[in-house]
Amino acid sequence: MHRNKWIYSLASLMLAATLIFGACTPAAETTPKKQTLTVYSGRSEALVKPIIAEFSKSTGIKVQVRYAGTSEMAATILEEGKNSPADVFFAQDPGGLGAVESLLMPLPDSISNQVSPQFRSSNGTWVGISGRARVVVYNTQKLKESDLPDDIWDFTDPKWKGRIGWAPTNASFQAMVTAMRVLWGQEKTRQWLTGIQANNPKVYPNNTAQVNAVGAGEVDVAMPNHYYLYGILRDKGESFPARNYYPRGGGPGAVILVAGAGILETSQNKDAATRFLEFMLSRTR
Repeated sequence: MHRNKWIYSLASLMLAATLIFGACTPAAETTPKKQTLTVYSGRSEALVKPIIAEFSKSTGIKVQVRYAGTSEMAATILEEGKNSPADVFFAQDPGGLGAVESLLMPLPDSISNQVSPQFRSSNGTWVGISGRARVVVYNTQKLKESDLPDDIWDFTDPKWKGRIGWAPTNASFQAMVTAMRVLWGQEKTRQWLTGIQANNPKVYPNNTAQVNAVGAGEVDVAMPNHYYLYGILRDKGESFPARNYYPRGGGPGAVILVAGAGILETSQNKDAATRFLEFMLSRTR
């Protein structure tokens, strides 16, 4: 009897010791799984890679980026549908975002409200991240700003024959033509294109080539995005004889083209994707 009681007491002590030891032993440490964000970018690598790297460094979130043209990225997302691995679509223009709008999630007001209504989706699925203004670049040795028309429509005047440069295959030019169709309508847009062609414009492959051609005196005017001139002025100095002109009458020749981003509804990393958009809109980045 005494022996059984002793065994029972010993077992109780051992159980108590086990419980106490277990309570005192620190739980196994769990390392949070590092998040990986997948971004489909229609913006070129040269333009956005440094910003994305800064986001990754600041947050510790690894970012995988797939680069291609905005239309190609939009087509890929539509083809992949609900199986798309993309978390964020970063597009060069609203057209690409609009094409996949049904696959984007509504953004929190904390993000949408940071952007003026004209630079975000009306249904809250994407926001503008940056903007590129369309301008006329002119040769300052041949023209004064007062010599330029209020509206780019007036470049159809025969007096501009042989004096215009353009890059009709450039995506930004094509986006400007889309703006013309919205603001002017199909027929007036067609008339403008026909009128410019009648003035024998010199064709260039891109915006940089257009601006350099204006500075070299090959043409008097060209129609690029605003920032190309600033890059050339930085490299060649303020003596470079070309400057930007923002048409006084506004219109498609002075339109701002928005590059924006949205989050895929099927994203498995919505928190990280939200942080990405917050970072892109941050004034401190």
